[in-house]
Amino acid sequence: MFSDTCVVERVPVERSSMRLAVSESSRHSYYIRLKLCLDWMIALVLFIASAPLVAILALLVKMTSRGPAFYTQTRLGLGGRTFRIIKIRTMHHNCEASTGAVWSLPGDSRVTGLGRLLRDTHLDELPQLLNILAGHMAFVGPRPERPEISKKIERALPDFRARLAIRPGVTGLAQMRLPADTDLQGVRKKLAHDLYYIREANLWLDIQIVFSTGFYFVGAASQALCKAMVKSHGLEVERNLQDDESCGSESYEVGAA
Repeated sequence: MFSDTCVVERVPVERSSMRLAVSESSRHSYYIRLKLCLDWMIALVLFIASAPLVAILALLVKMTSRGPAFYTQTRLGLGGRTFRIIKIRTMHHNCEASTGAVWSLPGDSRVTGLGRLLRDTHLDELPQLLNILAGHMAFVGPRPERPEISKKIERALPDFRARLAIRPGVTGLAQMRLPADTDLQGVRKKLAHDLYYIREANLWLDIQIVFSTGFYFVGAASQALCKAMVKSHGLEVERNLQDDESCGSESYEVGAA
């Protein structure tokens, strides 16, 4: 969770102003326009190919928890314009009603059982292909942040808004190299990576990030499925172990008495 208490000082980031980011991205204006067309064509093919899988996953979500199958959330896009990002729902419905906008941390109790598998495999992000088709997002770019959380971050990192010089991405350099945001220092590192991408954006860099994402996805999906297949047996072993430890503790108390 990113709370007000952890934003206590302004942290400068080298060469990171909105004006500089815009000027740097304008140097690649030809590629940015080409990228828009490439993103749209690839997203259309992938959306058609993945539609049956998304439909099955949506049905499973409806069958295993209350609430809608899909989840939309306001995010900041190009130039600070807001849009609604689309994902398959992985948390309990209306789970932020009492807490407001907070980051999801490891072991988050708001995540459903099926949602944990979808998050681990990143299959919950497939509907974001619609955001690419709508022109809100790109395949590669800075992670789109929530307006409520972005305001808190900007109190400490005013240059955080420079990320809005280009469209946000489903994946990106920062996402591939660093873990999910949990504190201000992590955000600062990701910001540096995002500004580097804005400055150096080109086709070869995007190809490297996309292939890196593909390898990561296959690895994450394989690991998540392996864990899911043997989870029930592992839980049974843990329960038996707890029972044995409980019996052993009782035997020791009786012997001591």
